[in-house]
Amino acid sequence: MADPTTYRPATGSIPTTPGVYRFRDEHGRVIYVGKAKNLRQRLSNYFQDLTALHERTRRMVTTAAGVEWTVVSTEVEALILEYTWIKEFDPRFNVKFRDDKSYPYLAITMGEAVPRVHITRRPRPKGDRVFGPYPQVGAIRETLDLMLRVFPIRSCTAGVYRRAERSGRPCLLGFIGKCAAPCVGDISEDEHRRLAEQFSDFMAGNTSTYTRRIERQMKDAAAAMDYERAASLRDDLKALEKVMEKNSVVLSDATDADLIGLAQDQLEASVQVFHVRGGRIRGQRGWTAEILDDSTAPDLIERALATLYSEGDAPKEVLVPVMPTNRAQLQELMGRRVDLRVPQRGEKKDLLRTVGDNATEALRLHRLKRTGDLTARTKALEDLGEALDLAEPPLRIECFDISHSHGTNVVGSQVVFEDGLPKKSEYRRYSVSGAAARDDTASMHDVISRRLKHHLDPPEKSDEDRRRFAYPPSLILVDGGPPQVAAAQRAMDDLGITDIALAGIAKRLEEIWLPGDDYPVILPRTSEALFLVQRLRDEAHRFAISYHRSKRGRAMQSSALDGIPGLGPARRRALLDRFVTVRAIREASEEELVEVEGIGPALAAQIAAALRSDQGDTTQTVLEDDELAVTVDMATGEILDR
Repeated sequence: MADPTTYRPATGSIPTTPGVYRFRDEHGRVIYVGKAKNLRQRLSNYFQDLTALHERTRRMVTTAAGVEWTVVSTEVEALILEYTWIKEFDPRFNVKFRDDKSYPYLAITMGEAVPRVHITRRPRPKGDRVFGPYPQVGAIRETLDLMLRVFPIRSCTAGVYRRAERSGRPCLLGFIGKCAAPCVGDISEDEHRRLAEQFSDFMAGNTSTYTRRIERQMKDAAAAMDYERAASLRDDLKALEKVMEKNSVVLSDATDADLIGLAQDQLEASVQVFHVRGGRIRGQRGWTAEILDDSTAPDLIERALATLYSEGDAPKEVLVPVMPTNRAQLQELMGRRVDLRVPQRGEKKDLLRTVGDNATEALRLHRLKRTGDLTARTKALEDLGEALDLAEPPLRIECFDISHSHGTNVVGSQVVFEDGLPKKSEYRRYSVSGAAARDDTASMHDVISRRLKHHLDPPEKSDEDRRRFAYPPSLILVDGGPPQVAAAQRAMDDLGITDIALAGIAKRLEEIWLPGDDYPVILPRTSEALFLVQRLRDEAHRFAISYHRSKRGRAMQSSALDGIPGLGPARRRALLDRFVTVRAIREASEEELVEVEGIGPALAAQIAAALRSDQGDTTQTVLEDDELAVTVDMATGEILDR
């Protein structure tokens, strides 16, 4: 526990202007980010008598080892910078709203030459039209299936689209009428884009235009006695009506609004958001957050609004249960045209009450789930610390594994668990080559050495990604027995590191090996600590295998291109990115090869001659992992037999 007086800055050195401040711990990691209208006044509050501080604030200032600040010109800039840094540094003492689940969106990639509709859970790229979030992926899949009947736009991946272009044959959706098949020229790119715009327009709420048009076309077809077309149009109309029924009308005046509900207790908060467009609920999402400071309801609403509208896209109305802190700054962030208010009566107040009830229920379910998870994780960390004779539970554990195919394509993986949970943003992959790839122990020594050098050689303050990498673990686990543990210990001894615990987990009986011990530590079969160690080992193995397979697959594909003069690694990658397989490169014309960046006419002719002359028996049997034999055509990279 640090004494705040040891790092307290001189009061006169702190400016009285608006700004954003960061508290860092002894390892330089950002643990809290805050903003202030007056930096001197705000920071002075942290350095008063500890007994006068809120209990959570006291815990933060005694964990910190330093404070720094950045001056900005306005309070709005401070709000934006604070949100950006919280997102970037992930400080442990800030309130960070996280989705209580990953919500699906319906996205249309209008930024592409041939727009594609697909379901995604990732943040949207700029230029895409996105609808949602939807509570259930099944509902959006059914909606997409119905919509493609009327607006048959492309939904295939880039690889499928390129293969259809090369083969001149559309995929299954093109044959059954759920894709207009721009890949084979059944529809022009301009016509397909208009179709995608109509799809977007309908999903955005402009439904009557299309239903009236289809109804008119249906009547015209019936009058002309084209009953087959009339029946098809009737089915299209029913499909659109079914999509419209899924979004019930909740506000009679066709309002575009976001309604935000909040529920909280002393430890946690839950936020629910209903996205209403054209009077219909078009999407719903929810967040939960631990309250690690003295945030009130207005503070939490401010954080929710900053999270929602940091990149704009606010609707005409935003309805909240209480007015947020710094309303004027948020209003400027969202835009002056946005009506931010607390509804006082009528259907909007009733709907907001329903959103609040959803937030209360979400908090109850989250609390029940978290109680079990937190208890199990706490016990697992305590049991593991006790079994390994550590001074305190290992709150940050890093696990390492090595993967290869009989000494080729050697890779290493590092997975990170904090507080018993995976922290995927800090996973790392290592490519091992040269003398370090001769066996598992040499590879493990190399990987551990490279990892720990970041701990000993802190990066520049501006390099935050490497700074996170430099944060030391409480415990390093390696996948393996005494040889791997000894190799990792040699790496630590070479670097003079003595403040990090080390252990290995053997595959045979899942015993824990400590450096220099003749006998392993055996954890009880029902121990929470053993379950945690198994999760770490399995996650490290999965991460290593996925990297190894991608590297090996690329190596197999590029092997047929090796030895062609003038064709280096960058040009080989460019060719494979464009044509996907070596067979496609062989079948491509010289004019198509020249279209690849870095390939000129002379090199294209050389590539074509080299690949087309090599038509002999180029198969080779290799071992995938340690059990499966695979016969591979080294000229094409394709698997021929297993």
